[in-house]
Amino acid sequence: MLRVTLQYPIATLDIQLLFPPGTLLTKEILDALVYSPRANSCQTYPLLLYGSVKEDCLNFLSTPPYVTIFLDKKEVNDILNHLGAFHLSLPVLQSLDYFKQHDFHTYAHILMVFILSTLLAKDLISDQEFIQLSATGPTHDIGKICVPLHILKKATPLTKTERGYIEHHAAAGYVLLTYYYKDIQHLACKVALDHHERRDGSGYPRSILLKDPMVEIVAVSDVYDALIRPRPYRSAAYDNRTALEEITEMAEQNKIGWDVVKALITHNRKSKSHYREITISADKRGTPPSYNVYGIIAEKTDPKD
Repeated sequence: MLRVTLQYPIATLDIQLLFPPGTLLTKEILDALVYSPRANSCQTYPLLLYGSVKEDCLNFLSTPPYVTIFLDKKEVNDILNHLGAFHLSLPVLQSLDYFKQHDFHTYAHILMVFILSTLLAKDLISDQEFIQLSATGPTHDIGKICVPLHILKKATPLTKTERGYIEHHAAAGYVLLTYYYKDIQHLACKVALDHHERRDGSGYPRSILLKDPMVEIVAVSDVYDALIRPRPYRSAAYDNRTALEEITEMAEQNKIGWDVVKALITHNRKSKSHYREITISADKRGTPPSYNVYGIIAEKTDPKD
């Protein structure tokens, strides 16, 4: 049962305050939001016809290591055609505009996590679950519109309060999508809330045991793309080998499952064997970036810490 107390506010891009800090999120509170007069139906648009989304996706797919992962052009076209059939609400699409203008790394990350998740889902889940997952759209990090930009883009260690704001994006995304979709059970809402949870209960915001394979596909795609993409808090992106070794280590620690890791690794190999047939080397030869302050809490704290 969902019971999360908000430490920070949740507001839409047009500055509608949905919940203030201190709100205890319960089913009753969210039902009241869904059925409130202000939760009007939103106009929808085809995702790939919105702005430069399709062009940007193709550009991202043409860069390493995605150019290898998506080597099969027919497969790329099939995925894009499939995604092109889905419509998303205008506020969700406007969140992409927001990130493209103010935090391009997050914009690219949201789109690529969505496309990579769609690819892995074809291998790992049923056709019906695949349709459900791909219909969530590029929404898993929409809650980051509630995180101040100076925190999202900070290059030095975060304070405890700033780290709390970063983790706030999971609950914020859940609330925003519940509000836009008017459906507390929508899979997109669940993915936004739980994509930082782990199998061993070490994740956030609820520290639950992650058991949903659809959410886990997004969770692994999220970690992978975050590693291989530049970030302000480290000196460079992880090279592909090191990124895959980091994810393999997460599976060794039972934070994520082996099937999704194997599916990701097999798509990184030109042979494209079935994921159940591959062997993963236990040898770790990767080299992480020389400077990386991710997860480090600043010794100098602000007055709220």
